[in-house]
Amino acid sequence: MKRLVVAAVLLLASGTVSLADGLFWVVGNRATGKCAIVTSNPVIIGDIWFGDGPYKSRADAKLARLTIRVCPPVTPEQEKEEDGAN
Repeated sequence: MKRLVVAAVLLLASGTVSLADGLFWVVGNRATGKCAIVTSNPVIIGDIWFGDGPYKSRADAKLARLTIRVCPPVTPEQEKEEDGAN
């Protein structure tokens, strides 16, 4: 019985950790005047002045960034750099 409980706890813990992977946030950076897509929950302090998310995919985060008024439009060159970096 104890083995079953331990196995269930380990399975639940590993499932919870894996749910956090693959999430994306849109953050506004006051220093650069741009909005970036990040893969970790942002801490709103200093130059980071807002965070929006989480989103389940990078495509969802890009779509959300288009709808945020304070985010400047992304040029095709910047988009290629983003896609190449990740």
